[in-house]
Amino acid sequence: MSGAVGSPVLLTTLLRDVSRSFYLTLRVLPRRVRAPIGLAYLLARATDTLADASSVPVDVRRRALESLRDRILDGQAPQPHWAGFDVNSPEVTDAERVLLQRIPEALDILDHSQVWQKESIRTVLETIVGGQILDLDRFGAIRPGEGVVALPNAEALEDYTYRVAGCVGEFWTRVCRNQLFPADSLDDAAFQADGIRFGKGLQLINILRDLPKDLQAGRCYLPCDELARVGLSPADLLDPAVEDRLRPVYDRWLHQAEGHLAAGWNYVRSIPSNQVRVRLACAWPILIGVQTLRRLREPGVLDARRRVKISRADVRSILWATLWRLPFQRRWNGLFEWMRTVDVA
Repeated sequence: MSGAVGSPVLLTTLLRDVSRSFYLTLRVLPRRVRAPIGLAYLLARATDTLADASSVPVDVRRRALESLRDRILDGQAPQPHWAGFDVNSPEVTDAERVLLQRIPEALDILDHSQVWQKESIRTVLETIVGGQILDLDRFGAIRPGEGVVALPNAEALEDYTYRVAGCVGEFWTRVCRNQLFPADSLDDAAFQADGIRFGKGLQLINILRDLPKDLQAGRCYLPCDELARVGLSPADLLDPAVEDRLRPVYDRWLHQAEGHLAAGWNYVRSIPSNQVRVRLACAWPILIGVQTLRRLREPGVLDARRRVKISRADVRSILWATLWRLPFQRRWNGLFEWMRTVDVA
């Protein structure tokens, strides 16, 4: 970043500690885009920490989120404050606690960034925090055992996945296009649209994978009207025995997630071929997502004891599959379809 290189520890060690999986992606990116993307991630992770601390009262979390959002959007606003927010809450990890303590450093880096980077980061964080506040308003007052609240319809789910992840694809595209290949000929409207779908697909996979855990917390992101059409209420999903009745709804959203990932793969193929690092950084989460979808098609999606997770060995297999195919355009282009049919486990 021009004018503000930033704390090496903040944008490396701390970033690694709060997200090992994203740090793998960040490390492979060209140096010119690591700082703005890493900074945006750290700020988003801080807002996520504030939003997700379920043992903290909803109004306290909301005020903390708004305080941080206001300071991100305006360098002259007061420093964010966590009045009443217990940073020692059980949901807050040690690394997240350090991150909240060091937010003033991250904001200082933001304040001294190039104008276009600052505006891009502020835009994406405003959208993300808007989604998090909307989530608090919908679900924040629910306590375990007090029932389950679902999103009303498909439009609400599509809106949510854009607010918390699709906008990240939009931001990522803007940064990489500006810094790495501004002169290359691309269909920018299609490229941007595919980038948004890329982000939405990854978020939708998280929602489908985390369904049992969310249900126990009283949240259901599957649309209430679609559940009603198969004779289910959101609370019914707490019983794993209703999985067969749920499957038409669940599988529709699996299909939607896969369609988003296919658009994401088209996004990868649109990246100029000399941008090897960016291609790899985008390909990895898509292919890991494809493998996650394969596992979500198996029985047990309502079983809270079952955690669908891609192992480190699986990740290494995916990395190797991308690396050796990269020089061979035909094999590289066919990697998405191949991964849909092969279990790397």
